Amino acid sequence: MKKIVVIGNGMVGYKFCEKLRAAEGNEIFDVTVFGEEPWPAYDRVHLSSYFSGANADTLMMAPRSWYHEHDIDLRTNELIIKIDRIGKTVHSHTGNSIAYDFLILATGSGAFVPTISGVDKKGVFVYRTLEDLDAIIAYGQKVKSAAVMGGGLLGLEAAKAVYDMGLKTHVVEFAPRLMPRQLDENAAALLKSKIEDLGIGVHLSKNTREISGNGKLTGLEFADGTKLDVEMLVISAGIKPRDELARDCQLETNVRGGIVINEFMQTTDPSIYAIGEAAAYKELVYGLVAPGYEMATQVVNQLVGKEVKPFMGFDMSTKLKLIGVEVGSFGDPFGDIEPCKSIVFEDKVKGLYKRINISKDGKKLLGGILIGDTSAYNMLLQMVQNHMPLPPEPEDLILGSRGGKEPSGAGIAALPEGAQICSCENITKSDICKAITEGGIEDISALKSCTKAGAGCGGCVPMVQDLLNHELKNLGKKVKNVICEHFDYTRQELLDIIKIKEIKSYNRLLDEVGHGDGCEKCKPAVASILASTWNELVVKQDTIQDTNDRYLANIQKGGSYSVVPRIPGGEITPDKIIVIGQVAKKYGLYTKITGGQRIDLFGARVDQLPDIWEELIDAGFESGHAYGKSLRTVKSCVGSTWCRFGVQDAVSYAIRVEERYRGLRSPHKLKGAVSGCTRECAEAQSKDFGIIATEKGWNLYVCGNGGSKPQHAQLLINDIDSETCIKYIDRFLMFYIKTAEPLNRTATWLNKLEGGLDYLRDVVVNDCLGIGEELEREMDFMVDTYACEWKEVVNNPVLRAKFKHFVNTEENDPAMAFQPLRGQKIPVEWHGQ
Repeated sequence: MKKIVVIGNGMVGYKFCEKLRAAEGNEIFDVTVFGEEPWPAYDRVHLSSYFSGANADTLMMAPRSWYHEHDIDLRTNELIIKIDRIGKTVHSHTGNSIAYDFLILATGSGAFVPTISGVDKKGVFVYRTLEDLDAIIAYGQKVKSAAVMGGGLLGLEAAKAVYDMGLKTHVVEFAPRLMPRQLDENAAALLKSKIEDLGIGVHLSKNTREISGNGKLTGLEFADGTKLDVEMLVISAGIKPRDELARDCQLETNVRGGIVINEFMQTTDPSIYAIGEAAAYKELVYGLVAPGYEMATQVVNQLVGKEVKPFMGFDMSTKLKLIGVEVGSFGDPFGDIEPCKSIVFEDKVKGLYKRINISKDGKKLLGGILIGDTSAYNMLLQMVQNHMPLPPEPEDLILGSRGGKEPSGAGIAALPEGAQICSCENITKSDICKAITEGGIEDISALKSCTKAGAGCGGCVPMVQDLLNHELKNLGKKVKNVICEHFDYTRQELLDIIKIKEIKSYNRLLDEVGHGDGCEKCKPAVASILASTWNELVVKQDTIQDTNDRYLANIQKGGSYSVVPRIPGGEITPDKIIVIGQVAKKYGLYTKITGGQRIDLFGARVDQLPDIWEELIDAGFESGHAYGKSLRTVKSCVGSTWCRFGVQDAVSYAIRVEERYRGLRSPHKLKGAVSGCTRECAEAQSKDFGIIATEKGWNLYVCGNGGSKPQHAQLLINDIDSETCIKYIDRFLMFYIKTAEPLNRTATWLNKLEGGLDYLRDVVVNDCLGIGEELEREMDFMVDTYACEWKEVVNNPVLRAKFKHFVNTEENDPAMAFQPLRGQKIPVEWHGQ
């Protein structure tokens, strides 16, 4: 058994372990991994999500149990302090020593901290680890302003995190423009303008001379004599390779940092490899995860005897979203590697900048820059990497071809089989196509799981989806995400058809744009769309299949139904409580207070429902819509009315919000909450929309989810007034209703939404699609036309007559039976349970 020791348990160290254990012949290796942090490897690429709901567990590359299951000895919180190359052993700070046959240095990098006077003051942080982030969050709660030193990729990521904390944010950059390694002057100027529009200060050409303050940071002093008053500083000005262990054991290191490696990732000691940000190949340190993954793969190939592909450098193209702005830089962005001609398109009104660099002979694409719209990035990058021919009119690549056709020679079909689709995992077009054609894969989730494509940064997912659709079409399979076989349309398309044609019944829709008789999938889905569009009662639709909607109540075990009156914000008068008690006693109903601050009444027969609701409605209650794909509750704490910690009146606002959106039909159920302070007693961050009071107003969170697959809601915007909050919820809910697939909760919808939270914020807050007022008008229509469904049934003899067990008799269901429990009744257990 040969012993492998891995020093460093970051993303690249983990990827080495994953690749090794997946390789044939790996069983001959005993593997020990040392990590100085307390957690297993976590995703540093998405660190900023830590500020909007993610935690250490959600960022983990794999749980601790994964290492045990794969016979890997993971030692966290243990720092290697010495490498003995002669004895082939490593020594940790705890006094442990372990021998190795092969040593993998995946020590990564640390934050580069400039030598500035005052850098050790309280309030100065780096942006690198989870512990750094915890410290930033804790200190950020005590201050109102912060500066980020660094206007590159890392700096702008840190600035987004600080901005999401609700602090007045400044970016300080030494260079005369933002992202100087990726963007030209015009692109950087546009990015600066878009960031400043958010209220973030951008300070360029600033050489920080001193960090002022008496023990605690109070501001920055620049070499040009200017000052910036801030209360916190986050340094994110670059990385410094962790090469100290290599230097101490006399391995060759680069003058500017990094462990020198050859094309096989070997250091000057052939039994020691270096991978990731700790390694320097031809004096260059790669600060992206994809090159590190490729290094890890090739080291594994050498160890298990597979074909090795020498590392000859790596493309540093990148696409990401920085503080809500899409940015892409690919190939040779500045056109300074070889002579070229540039085509530039700029629209300052829409915030777009697109530049492509064409070879002098006009035959190939060399590189380019995209700001504001990176939808063409993946295809343009493929054209550069695979030397694909240019279309007759190269400007079509960034302007869009006239006539709406794809430029000649472009498109997914034109890519060669060896085209690298996923750079993080080095997955080619051929790998993906084989998984589809030979493995029978037909959905994106299975494809990602099988090939790992898109499992890293996620930037390649749109192209992976395009490949999946293309291959399925070639196989003669439909790829359109239609509702069912009776309608060749998506939910979104059906919603548009219903609205444009003013269709108000399922039968007419089926006659005009569908075929067949319909099914249990399309009938309730169409009923929901019709209700979402026209706000007419679902119960009036004869063809509806969903039992809960047909009888406006949830069917329970044993065939009985539950009754759930709405109690907005959880506030209820004593008289109404008495009525509920009287109704429960009269009809012998099991009574329970729910987690959503309502009272459930169980055990009603279907024929009793109208009578029960008549009494409740007379007392001032209305339908709680517990049975529908609609708003259920807006939970609240008592807020400033009673609580000594409350800063806003949570109950009043929760009632206002719940009464506004009551009855709103949607692709899935909706839940909301309003907390009167950041102690969060209403659990707003587990709801589809959650509102948390601050001293300045309200923070709005969206797309949370409890249940079997819980997901934290994410911060959409902070410190807004009550009217603005309502406006943004209007837009958010209507946009969700219009674009989500059937039975997708808001969390699932957001996970599938291209661009994620940043795009959703652009639509809802920044109104990037120009539909904000339309969405508000549509919500106003829903509010103005709302009617309590049960009140309509109670007062309509025709509808009321539908509520009986059998269509041909007034008899009750003889199979329905109950048994006593703690002074109430519950259903008798069914046979076979």
